[in-house]
Amino acid sequence: MASTRPLLTTLALLATAACARGPQPVDTASLATNLAPVAELAAADAQGLAHGEYLARISGCNDCHTPGYAETGGAVPKAQWLVGSPLGWNGPWGTTYPANLRLKVQEMDEAAWLKYSAELHTRPPMPDFAVRAMSEADRLALYRFIRSLGPAGQPAPDYLAPGQTPPVPYVQWVLPPAPAQAHAAG
Repeated sequence: MASTRPLLTTLALLATAACARGPQPVDTASLATNLAPVAELAAADAQGLAHGEYLARISGCNDCHTPGYAETGGAVPKAQWLVGSPLGWNGPWGTTYPANLRLKVQEMDEAAWLKYSAELHTRPPMPDFAVRAMSEADRLALYRFIRSLGPAGQPAPDYLAPGQTPPVPYVQWVLPPAPAQAHAAG
């Protein structure tokens, strides 16, 4: 406690001196000049978040990563967006589940997200090629938007290897036989 006493004394003296001076006039021109960059940053940030939301809407992110989004024609409140889904996608690759993106982005800073999303390779039906094709600015806007929603929901179920029967609900992709097999069977 003795080591903080000089600091507290100094702060008390400064506060007393400030009060003794009385109210000071505000230089509104200087204040406006100094706040202008803050306002520009806020506007740019709002535009970036709006762009990220736009990308989430048109890129189909919500179609899989937001439960009920496709079924309701997009009428899911934004507070429920991108929390992953228990709907499995089953096919020759096994069963995949849409990740909870809101939890995923909490694990990464911007640089880690940009690297991750630039190198993204996942299992079907995730169109990872579309994410890799996005510009860095688009991927950053998407990250910032998702992060602005805050963490919510639970992690998605774990991937199931081929041959494992997933619990319902799941979508099963049945592929037609290869062309050579189709001719041999006929």
